Amino acid sequence: MMLSSKRYHPAIIIVELVSSAKNLLGFYILLFLLKANSTAGWVLWGRYALLIATIGSVLSIVAKWSFNRYKLETKSIIFTEGLFVKKQKTVDWDRIHSHRTHTTFIHRWFGLTSVTMETGTSGENAQFEFPVITKEEKERILSHLEQKQGMGEIEEGKTTERTVHFQTTRNDMFKASFTSLSFLAIFPLLSAIYFNLADFFAIEESAESAWHYLLNHIWILAVLFLVAMVLSFLIGFLKTSIKYGNYVISDDHEWIYIEKGIGNEVSFSIPKNKVQAVRVEQSIIKRILGLVSIKLISAGSSEGQAEEISSFYPFMPKRKAYAVLHTILPHYPVKEEMERFPLKVLWLKLIQPYYLTITSVAGLWFFKVEWLWMAVIVFVISVLLRILDHSFTSYTRHGQIVQIRKGGWLNETFVTHRDRIQQVTVQHSWLERKFNVATITFSNRANPTHESLLFGVSSEEAGMFYEWYQKKSVSG
Repeated sequence: MMLSSKRYHPAIIIVELVSSAKNLLGFYILLFLLKANSTAGWVLWGRYALLIATIGSVLSIVAKWSFNRYKLETKSIIFTEGLFVKKQKTVDWDRIHSHRTHTTFIHRWFGLTSVTMETGTSGENAQFEFPVITKEEKERILSHLEQKQGMGEIEEGKTTERTVHFQTTRNDMFKASFTSLSFLAIFPLLSAIYFNLADFFAIEESAESAWHYLLNHIWILAVLFLVAMVLSFLIGFLKTSIKYGNYVISDDHEWIYIEKGIGNEVSFSIPKNKVQAVRVEQSIIKRILGLVSIKLISAGSSEGQAEEISSFYPFMPKRKAYAVLHTILPHYPVKEEMERFPLKVLWLKLIQPYYLTITSVAGLWFFKVEWLWMAVIVFVISVLLRILDHSFTSYTRHGQIVQIRKGGWLNETFVTHRDRIQQVTVQHSWLERKFNVATITFSNRANPTHESLLFGVSSEEAGMFYEWYQKKSVSG
């Protein structure tokens, strides 16, 4: 059935106006508040330009609502945009790899939401957005998507039963606020407040005398430090709760659902058959605490916010995270026992050029020769990082699954299926041939393309890997 062309909900005008106001607020504070008594030419002209920009922004927002429309057709969605120059974009239903919803505070006031459709392409056609629609309209669009992608007919009034695999608790929030180090945000905030006040008030002398007073009354300093730490933990807990509160991971037979956020709500949905790979990340702190972050790589996933949304709860205990992953995606097993690389690979890494050290030496030599000793620190850190990287690098290939793990400071385990690999490259430099090793590079569809590089694989295994990949076309 073909539906008529529709405008977005009128509340899009308010949503866009608030967004525009946030972008212009700093200029208004500067020109009308901080420079209220200034008669400088650039201030006066700046005020006129700002008012004109504000009026133009308001008119543009109203015009966008009046002329931007969308239409759901049998095989595609058609987006029409533009006032003087009409532009029409079409996206086929079967090109959509995943979708996410974002409900801000303003959306919630009007009972509305936004939906973003992600395709497997890059550039302008990577995403298509319904910025302000009713929740009923969202359900109709997503229901249409599931039917058109062959996910099964959904009878009217009948919802697909989901299984919840993980839901955050208050204890999880405390762990997350500590692990994310968000509680440290208060210290740069206090520093910024101090230096901004110092520009307007003569507080240097009073601050110095206050510091001497606190040193003479150490118990007051201890109490103030304790209060600052408690306040910082409360701020960190609040920030973490707003971002990761109500984090729910669930699935049904065909889809994976990730929801999170308090007040500012975000949800992400992806068909299981669209997952290209799985990436498990652990920082040093997370390794100490036994926590992991699992990210789903899909053809429609992209960097930044979208990638963050397509992740499992980033502070989940390792055993629990693996259990959830194996339940939802059993064909992406994560193995702990992997093949470590021989010691000769470490020596090969250590004799590779140290470009950062060379750059540091050159820069310090020309600009700050008395600090040339800092290049030694850069060199030592580079050596330690290469040793750490070798210590944590490992690899395994079993059945149609390949798994690589690398990284010292940030450890990453990447798991993918042979059928999801788009391209394989095997390289042998002159030095690598002397050590009888090679570098394997393989790519998976994502936005942009996700490339995995494994340095130091034996030449025999590199050849076997290439032959293993070639069997993909034979079996397919």
